[in-house]
Amino acid sequence: MTDAPSSISPTVAVIGAGPAGLMAAERLAQAGLRVTVHERMPSVARKFLMAGRGGLNLTHSEPLEPFLDRYGPARDRISGWLDAFSPADLTAWVEGLGQETFVGSSGRVFPKVMKASPLLRAWLARLEGLGVEIRTRSRWTGWTDGALSFDTPEGETLERPEAVVLALGGASWAKLGSDAAWVPGLEEAGVAVAPFRPSNVGFDVAWSPLLRERFAGRPVKGVALTHAGRTVRGEAMIAAYGIEGGAIYALSADLRDAIEREGKAELTLDLRPDISRPALTQKLLKPRGKDSLSNWLRKTAHLDPIAIALLHEGGPLPTEPGPLAARIKGVSLALTGVQGLSRAISSAGGVVLNAVDEHLMLKARPGVFVAGEMLDWEAPTGGYLLQASFASGVVAAKGAANWLQAR
Repeated sequence: MTDAPSSISPTVAVIGAGPAGLMAAERLAQAGLRVTVHERMPSVARKFLMAGRGGLNLTHSEPLEPFLDRYGPARDRISGWLDAFSPADLTAWVEGLGQETFVGSSGRVFPKVMKASPLLRAWLARLEGLGVEIRTRSRWTGWTDGALSFDTPEGETLERPEAVVLALGGASWAKLGSDAAWVPGLEEAGVAVAPFRPSNVGFDVAWSPLLRERFAGRPVKGVALTHAGRTVRGEAMIAAYGIEGGAIYALSADLRDAIEREGKAELTLDLRPDISRPALTQKLLKPRGKDSLSNWLRKTAHLDPIAIALLHEGGPLPTEPGPLAARIKGVSLALTGVQGLSRAISSAGGVVLNAVDEHLMLKARPGVFVAGEMLDWEAPTGGYLLQASFASGVVAAKGAANWLQAR
């Protein structure tokens, strides 16, 4: 075991090299502070890179008020984070790293190259230029006699920085580094931590064998999903176990909570949201003739095979135009379970927000700041997760710099 000499100890230790941690490191270094980033994995930002495989959704271009509504109960706290680092600030920051951005048809903001790796390379080059040291395979194990203890390939190392930013992630995608192993240590330090629950996750549906075998892995496009009076337009994905996808994730917090309370949740799919029920009924008055039922529904109601299969999940189809239109506009699905944290994109739970002050410093541990998904907030996919993670890193860094200056 070695105890790093104070002369080479960093002024600030950032623990966790995801978006929140690296953003905190950048801002701290720009403030003239010496920064060392500790990452337990062999490389940095693994979850960030995984998020970019299907197109890196950085943030969203919608107006601020509906943007903030995406954060549910944490809205008011995250409002302050976005005051410090707004969606426009994030876009400008990405372009400042040489990565052009564009706004997609859904309002989501992406880098033109769509991938995370070019952005990360440019970012790491900037951090190196700022003098930020990044140590991989350096796993924080807690405090020993007031010092930070790290398990490294060289053995246990103790560090005594003047401030700390924790950005250790939540509890989803453990294989990429977010395993919530930090929870016991913070709880022992008197920090309240809410239990982790899956967020942006799929739900169990008892599909018929036919639908499961023919359509698992296929998207349901252009639908409107409703739960408890809230409707979301978008795309879902049929899975062998049930249903997932962007539109599902937008409702996942409410659906999860309903299942926890009642053991199930009801989800209603409108397969033709762009046409009213009366207008659809008129279309269905067209005689079927010699067409099969599937061909007739395809021609008259413009339903694809997967939508027709979903209609049949509710039992025999009505023969009258009015009730059939009602079925098309309201397919009812019973969600009976939630996929676990290992299959969730993100997690709810973590350090409760009243355990930190407005600068994200732990009330129980002065000089220790918290950022990113290890805090208890959640948001749907669509750019909201990354935006708040980046912004929290900015807030934590500013808080740490001001705290050090005040000392």
